[in-house]
Amino acid sequence: MTPDQVKAKFRREGRTFTQFAEENGYTRNAVYRVLNGFDKGNYGKAHEIAVKLGLKPAELGSTYTVAQPSRRAAA
Repeated sequence: MTPDQVKAKFRREGRTFTQFAEENGYTRNAVYRVLNGFDKGNYGKAHEIAVKLGLKPAELGSTYTVAQPSRRAAA
């Protein structure tokens, strides 16, 4: 996926990148840096974030998992 496709997916799902960051143990800033191309995601945390966002394919043997968004009960 491209960054624009990831952004559109999050909009359709009603999720924020802040939620994604908190659910997966990253800082909001780190997620935005990857999403906006400031960090290329070639290695380390930036690579993990890129894989979890769907910007990069997971490598064989990768153990990265995406936290499922919490579902809040409607009041």
